[in-house]
Amino acid sequence: MENPRRSDPEATISNEGSKCSVSVQGISYTVSERVGPWWDFQSYYKKWTRQILRDVSFYMESGQIMAILGNSGSGKTTLLDAISGRIGHKGTLLGEVYVNGSQLKTEQFQDCFSYVLQHDTLLTYLTVRETLTYTAMLALQKHSAEALKKKVDSVMAELSLTDVADTVIGGRIFNGISSGERRRVSIAAQLIQDPKIILLDEPTTGLDSMTASNIVLLLSELARKGRIVIISIHQPRSELFKVFNKIAIMSCGELIFCGHPNEMIDFFDTCGYECPEHSNPFDFYVDLTSVDTRSKERELETYSRVQSIVSAFKSSEHFQNTLDFFDNSKASKERQPIPFKRKESPNELCKLWVLLRRTVRNLSRNKIGILMRLSQNLIFGLFIAFFLIRLNNDVLKGAVQDRIGIIYQCLGATPYTGLLNAVALFPALRAISDQESKDGLYQKWQILLAYIAHILPFSILSVAIFSAFIYWTIGLYPEPIRFGCFFAINVVPHLMGELLTLAVLGVVNNPNIVNAGVTLLNIAGILVGSGILRSLQEMPQVFQLLSYITYQKYACELLVVNEFYDLNFTCGGKNISSNPQCVFTKGNDYIDMTYPGGPSRITFDFLMLYAFLPAVIIVCIISFKIRDVLIRR
Repeated sequence: MENPRRSDPEATISNEGSKCSVSVQGISYTVSERVGPWWDFQSYYKKWTRQILRDVSFYMESGQIMAILGNSGSGKTTLLDAISGRIGHKGTLLGEVYVNGSQLKTEQFQDCFSYVLQHDTLLTYLTVRETLTYTAMLALQKHSAEALKKKVDSVMAELSLTDVADTVIGGRIFNGISSGERRRVSIAAQLIQDPKIILLDEPTTGLDSMTASNIVLLLSELARKGRIVIISIHQPRSELFKVFNKIAIMSCGELIFCGHPNEMIDFFDTCGYECPEHSNPFDFYVDLTSVDTRSKERELETYSRVQSIVSAFKSSEHFQNTLDFFDNSKASKERQPIPFKRKESPNELCKLWVLLRRTVRNLSRNKIGILMRLSQNLIFGLFIAFFLIRLNNDVLKGAVQDRIGIIYQCLGATPYTGLLNAVALFPALRAISDQESKDGLYQKWQILLAYIAHILPFSILSVAIFSAFIYWTIGLYPEPIRFGCFFAINVVPHLMGELLTLAVLGVVNNPNIVNAGVTLLNIAGILVGSGILRSLQEMPQVFQLLSYITYQKYACELLVVNEFYDLNFTCGGKNISSNPQCVFTKGNDYIDMTYPGGPSRITFDFLMLYAFLPAVIIVCIISFKIRDVLIRR
C-alpha cells in the first residue's frame, strides 16, 4: 500500500454559494452521576463528577469534510451533540460555537445544523420518494407542488436514489431498500432544507466496507458543493485517507490532534510515533491514543502517553493556527450572515394534516396490522360465544351471572386490545417524532394527534364488528336501540385503553413496562369503579370517591341498565315467588340493588363517559410536552 504521506493534499474544489465557517471554541462538558443504585440510600445521594469533553477547539470552512476518530467512549457523539445544540441539561456545558464569526444563540442551533443520527429512523411502509416528499411538505410547503417535486427529484439525484425512488423503505419484517440506501435516505431528508453544515454520527455503522466507503465518498462530494460536513467514524479504510480535509482524533474527551491527514502523519512522526509502512494510519493512531484499562499499570502508562501527545498538540503550529483563526474571525468587521437552513414551513394545522396523511399512508399498507386491528375484538367475541353459546333468562341457570360476566369482559378486554395496538404501532412513530421535532419540522404532540385521528375509524369499525357479532349471537336484549347503546358504550373503553397507553408512552420508553402499567391501571379502574367485585355502596368512602374518576363506573352502569332494564327472569320454569333461591323477579330489581336510580342517569353517564376521551387526549399532549423536557435533560 502506498504511504499516505507521499500523496499531495487534495485541493478543495471551489464552493457553490456563500462561504461559511464553523468555530468550536473551548467546548467542555461535565456530568454528575450518583455513586450507587436507588435502593442504596447512603450511596445514592452521593455524586461524583465525570468530564466527558475537555476544552475541545477546532474550525472548519466551506467545502471541507472532517472525520472525528476515537475509540468507544472518547466523546465523539457527545461532541456532535454539543456542536448541534442537542446535548442534554443533565451536565454543565462550557464553550461557544461560532458560525461565520457570530456566536450562535440557543434557539439558532436547530435552524443552522442538520444532524443525521447513527440509527436510521424511517417509516418502513413508505417509499423513498414519499419519505422525502412528506419531509419537504413539512419544511417547504409554502412552495408549489411542482417546486416540491423538483426539489425531491434533485436531492434523490444528488444522493443516487433515483433508481429506488418508488421502493419501500422496508424493515425487519419485510425487505425494502439496502442499509446503505437507508442511510442515504436519512441524509437526503436533511438535505431537503439546504443546510450548509451537516453533522453525521457514525454514518457507516452496520455497513460493509465497500458501502461505508461509498457513503464517505458521497459525503465528500456534498462538502465540495459548498457545505461543511463533520462525521464521527469508526475504523475508516486507508483508501479514504485522501478524502478528508481534516482529521480530528479524540481520547478521553480531549482533542489529541486536528488537521490535514498529511499533517497528522508529520505531527505523530515529530512526537516519535511513526506509522508503519503497511499499516492503516487511522487504526494505528487511534490505537496509539487510546487508554488501555486492562490493568492499572497499563492504564497509567497509556494515559500518560496520551497526555504527552495532547501537550505536544497544544504547543504545535496547528493549534496556534486554530487560535489565530478564532482571533481573526472575531476581529473581522465584514462577517457573512449565519447560513440558516431553508425553512418555509406551513402553519400548525397544515403540519397536522400532512402528518395525518403520512401516518395513514404508512400504516394502511401494513395489511397484517389492519387485519389484526379489525379482528382482535372479534376474536375475543368468538371466545365469549364459545363459552356461553346462548344466554337464557333462568335465574337458576346463571341468567344474571352470565350477563355480568359479559359486562366484565367488555370492560377488561376491549381496553387491552387498544393497548396492544398502541404498543405495537406507536413506538416507531414516537422515534420519528423525537428526531424530526429536533430538526424543527413539527412538535411531538402533533404526530400524537395525527395518530389519534388515524385510529378513530379503525377503532369504531373494530368495536362495531365485535358488538354486532356478540350482541346478536349470544342473545342480549333483542332491541336495535339497545344494540346501538351497547356499541356506543364499548367504543369508549377500547379507545381509552389506547389513549392511556399513548399517555404513558410519552414518558416511558420501555413498551413492556407500559404494557404492565396500563394493564394494572385498567384492572384497578374495574375493581374501584365497576362495582362488580364489591358493591360501590359497601366500599370504603375513599374508594367511592375514586370511582367517580374512573370511566369504568359510568360504562358499567350504562351496560347494566342497558341489558337489565325491563328484563324478565324465570326460575327453573316455576313461579319465582315460591322459590327462595330466585332473588330477582325482574332485571329492574338487580339495577335497584347495584345502581339505584341508574335508569335516570343514562344521559349523565353517557356525557361523563365520553368526556374522558378529550380529557385523556389532553393528558397525552401534556405527557409529550414532558417528554420534550426529559429528552433535553
